[in-house]
Amino acid sequence: MTDYELTEMIKEISETVFHKPFKHRGLFNSRLRTTGGRYMLRSHNIEINPGSYAKFGYAELEGIIKHELCHYHLHLEGKGYKHRDADFRNLLKETNSPRFCSHLEPNRKRQSAKRYIYQCVSCQTDYIRKIRMNTERYRCGRCAGKLAIK
Repeated sequence: MTDYELTEMIKEISETVFHKPFKHRGLFNSRLRTTGGRYMLRSHNIEINPGSYAKFGYAELEGIIKHELCHYHLHLEGKGYKHRDADFRNLLKETNSPRFCSHLEPNRKRQSAKRYIYQCVSCQTDYIRKIRMNTERYRCGRCAGKLAIK
């Protein structure tokens, strides 16, 4: 699907669901990683993650477009267009638009970051760190003992 076809699809969904015209552009943006799409406040364009369309198909793409059109129309009307605003949540319900992408469900657990566990040789106190540290440079904060990787 090209950007032109995406724009035409957004225009069609805007007319049928919202009964309002979409006067800007729809673009695929392969740099989007953590979201299905986004509405650009300054340019009023809608960018879509092509991976969402490739992985989940037309129904997911339509849901993302409806969600972004909620932001679009509310922003242009000067109403609350942010996720926490009542206007936005009400329009989501009225248009049967999803609040989250399928692959970004709020209950889905994210991968935990790698953890490094260090232990004091003397007092056995554990230190959990996200970033590796030089055990020759640092000592235990409790007894000043030497640290070792557990």
